[in-house]
Amino acid sequence: MKQLIIRADDLGYSEAVNRGIEKTVREGLVRSVGLMPNMLTAESGWQLIADCDIAIGQHTNLCLGTPCADPASIPSLVDERGQLLSSRAFREAFARGEELATVDDMATEIETQYLRFVEIVGRKPDYFEAHAVASKSLNEALGRVAEKYDLPFLELYPETLSGFFKGRPVAILPMYASPEDYDAVAWFKQDVGLLQDGTPGMFIGHPGWLDDFILRNSSLTINRTREAAALCDPQLKEWLAAQDVEQLDYRQL
Repeated sequence: MKQLIIRADDLGYSEAVNRGIEKTVREGLVRSVGLMPNMLTAESGWQLIADCDIAIGQHTNLCLGTPCADPASIPSLVDERGQLLSSRAFREAFARGEELATVDDMATEIETQYLRFVEIVGRKPDYFEAHAVASKSLNEALGRVAEKYDLPFLELYPETLSGFFKGRPVAILPMYASPEDYDAVAWFKQDVGLLQDGTPGMFIGHPGWLDDFILRNSSLTINRTREAAALCDPQLKEWLAAQDVEQLDYRQL
């Protein structure tokens, strides 16, 4: 039987995103959620779903907001205000073949975010990966921290839509959430059709609602609400139940 993980990233991004994710957990298809430990609403976001039977992961955030580590200890990761460099800056450097941040600085912030994650959640994450940073050094830095604390490392390679979870191959189902005419239900069904026997597939969504913070700080806006609506759609839930697909979370891999 084909296996599918439906994951919501960005818990903690903003209050509205948190509320949208909560709805997809309580009323929808989401069984795995990634928490951004450094964000101001990370703790309140976790409290919204702390009683739910889901996998909670560390969605390490190296490209938005205030770092968990002392900015002076991670100079290559922050700007002159001590804020984390933007995802755009990482993408542009990656396209030029450059690395903005050192592996040591990345590992320092990743480790400090892990310690913050444990403070918020009270235990280790069920999976351990990172948010929206284009860098050849990222997996090396994540792996270093994962090995130190014996964490369930999700090593992703978006360019090939592949990865490994605790050494087991997994597939990233392609996401097309940027078009103005994004039809989240149609893309979800298309992705389910790409599942292969023997390799768990991951639908990595970004459901959420909108507020001033998300509108000012993210290029992904209205399509978050479309994903939230799709993942709570009763007809889509019925459709998925009729497919030859076993829905899992990361704890079951």
